[in-house]
Amino acid sequence: MLNAIWETEGLQTVGIVVLVFASIKLLHLLGLISFSEDSVEDELELSAVRHRPEGLEQLEAQTRFSRKELQILYRGFKNECPSGVVNEETFKDIYAQFFPQGDASTYAHFLFNAFDTDHNGSVSFEDFVMGLSILLRGSVQEKLNWAFNLYDINKDGYITKEEMLDIMKAIYDMMGKCTYPVLKEETPRQHVEVFFQKMDKNKDGVVTIDEFIDCCQNDENIMRSMHLFENVL
Repeated sequence: MLNAIWETEGLQTVGIVVLVFASIKLLHLLGLISFSEDSVEDELELSAVRHRPEGLEQLEAQTRFSRKELQILYRGFKNECPSGVVNEETFKDIYAQFFPQGDASTYAHFLFNAFDTDHNGSVSFEDFVMGLSILLRGSVQEKLNWAFNLYDINKDGYITKEEMLDIMKAIYDMMGKCTYPVLKEETPRQHVEVFFQKMDKNKDGVVTIDEFIDCCQNDENIMRSMHLFENVL
């Protein structure tokens, strides 16, 4: 599947697929893909960690997860992160396990910053489930907003060629040698040029959120990738 995506859809589409796929990998690590019939003891344990999450009722109202799903998510998060938060180094270690054939550290850095919405250097359970809710259950508009935020590295409201190239190189480094045919070194830059030709409508050298969303919504491959993992939980 990855072979076909790399060859036919371009790195900008792969970036969106990998964004969601990486989050699914995190779910696998936490053991959250299958359900179990545990009691509400998890809610009673919310105060047992250094960082105390919001109550389940509030998170249920703020996300598209049910109370049961939130309990399961919290249990896995708590088991792997007893302090109640994940720092960037832990994030990098997680993705290093899933992409041993490449170097996932740079992509993990970008993804961590996207989850760390308050930019305090850690991802709390609330940060985690809010982002996951968008990636798995959000509308197309919400998912694309989240993806734009990932690509907008300096958070100034625009995507530059340099930012897009940094993301594309990070994906290339993370995938390592698992693509066929093996990508040439100049491939990410070539795809960035194609990306900007499609999305930078007014040719001012940057892509705005409106340009990004408009182009993605008119791209059949990207729209298809938006629905790949909707039923994972």
